[in-house]
Amino acid sequence: MRKASRDIRLLLDDIRSVHNAGSIFRTAECAGVSMIYCFGTTPMPLDRFGQKRKDFAKVSLGAEDLVGWEHVADWKPLIKRLKKEGFKIIAVEQSTKSVDHRRLRSDSKMLLILGNEVDGVSKPLLDSSDLIAEIPIHGKKESLNVSVAAGVALFSIQ
Repeated sequence: MRKASRDIRLLLDDIRSVHNAGSIFRTAECAGVSMIYCFGTTPMPLDRFGQKRKDFAKVSLGAEDLVGWEHVADWKPLIKRLKKEGFKIIAVEQSTKSVDHRRLRSDSKMLLILGNEVDGVSKPLLDSSDLIAEIPIHGKKESLNVSVAAGVALFSIQ
């Protein structure tokens, strides 16, 4: 069960796949995330006409109705506002500056940033982060699917 004083949010940076976005929504709801910000090309639960996307709902299983979400046209004011409100900004990404995700501790206010499936978290967002957390890879593939990475990161801070 989620502590009442904890506020974990996600920023999805140009996630391209509707299936990955829907899966992240479902996992985020299960992990007690309070808000998801969709940026850039990230698919949202509603189409451009304001209608529910069936392809999104099929994967999210209604999680989009249980966790807050909004589209942000510019992430800079969001990051600035959240930092002012005391949020720790954490990018989940591979980097020479990263720390092992298992070292993350559940701060009362956290924004986790997840990047797109090809390029990861954008450099400007990485530079705006307080910390970069990496999930060690032991196989031959270079990275996890972004929705799987979201689950690993979210549940490792529980």
